[in-house]
Amino acid sequence: MRLLRDLPAEVRALTGVGFMVALGFGLVAPALPLFAREFGVGKAAAGAVVSAFALMRIAMAPFVGRLIDRAGERVLLATGIGVVAVSSALAGLSQSYWQLLVLRGAGGVGSIMFSVSAASLLVRVTPSHLRGRAQGVWAGSFLIGMVAGPAVGTVATFSLRLPFFLYAGTLVVAGLIGLGALRHSNLAARQAARSEPLALLVALRHRAYLAALAAAFAGDFALVGARSAMLPLYVRESLHLSAGWVYAAFLIVSLVSGALLLPTGKVADTVGRRPVIALGLLVGAMAFLLLPALPAIAGLVIATAMIGVAAASDSVAPGAVMGDVVAGRGGTVVAVFQMAGDLGAVLGPVVTGWVADAAGYSPAFVLCAVVCALPVLLVLAAPETLQREHPVSAVVLEEEARDTAAEST
Repeated sequence: MRLLRDLPAEVRALTGVGFMVALGFGLVAPALPLFAREFGVGKAAAGAVVSAFALMRIAMAPFVGRLIDRAGERVLLATGIGVVAVSSALAGLSQSYWQLLVLRGAGGVGSIMFSVSAASLLVRVTPSHLRGRAQGVWAGSFLIGMVAGPAVGTVATFSLRLPFFLYAGTLVVAGLIGLGALRHSNLAARQAARSEPLALLVALRHRAYLAALAAAFAGDFALVGARSAMLPLYVRESLHLSAGWVYAAFLIVSLVSGALLLPTGKVADTVGRRPVIALGLLVGAMAFLLLPALPAIAGLVIATAMIGVAAASDSVAPGAVMGDVVAGRGGTVVAVFQMAGDLGAVLGPVVTGWVADAAGYSPAFVLCAVVCALPVLLVLAAPETLQREHPVSAVVLEEEARDTAAEST
């Protein structure tokens, strides 16, 4: 494929790693809240198991940048995957809700090591005019794995524990791919040669970066966190459909997203980042409103297809904006972007679980729609970051920060 040949070798290596990680996640994600419910807990507690993973990612994110500087992306990437693999295998052996909760949280520690290493690498080695497509290929590797994961995940009809062990196995393979494929990379030389990281305070004065943070939060709150936790319970407990329909719903999201990632990345690289983010968030908001409003199976199919469209946009454009802002000098700025998404992933399952326990699934989905829609005005008001020849520089960011401060006074 020509696009893969045009991308840096490190990005191509990460596609294989991402596929194996996502294959395992696609196996375990639909089973996780159902497995938690077997311990006799409520919907909010079941959602907390999903949130625990992201909560530990947030707690560890401030330290990961320093670890990358000391150990390098390749080692930290493989180490993080190994931590998730061990915690997943142990989670499959859980004998209580609290054991499951703690072990999923431990997996989040390894997950943030892996994801920040990968995001930092993508930003640093990819030129601006290919950044949207690189994000699309990277996210596409995950979503192709997510397509295959639910198909293999039908083993959950035999045992809700088995997906955890299969997840651990796919992670071991991913770690080996990362260590092997990046063995001959010149990352060490690039690490020494790169300039000082962009200051977080400078990035936070850039309205485009703030819009990217808001979009990342909204997407992970609704399109990832709430969907992963609430959709399986809604299908089983409200629509009274079999576990097979749970996997079918996740499969639809993955198929639609996977088909649209590369076209969406190309649009983000040629037309601009802003329209891709805004349209995706609005489509996601409409999907959550239609889900409980349409007849059972029709609503499920239509809404999950629309969520797939929104997920493709949210997987590509906010990350491209972040990459434009840091221009290969990420560090803390990349970690904070990851934290914004993780915060949404933490709050989404728990908050919507509380709403569903108190008022039902429809109000919970309305809340998801509101969260998706709120960042749109901020996105439309932000400047476009795509620079076809030169990345956004620190001088440009500092000038815009001064202009913003002047306007506020």
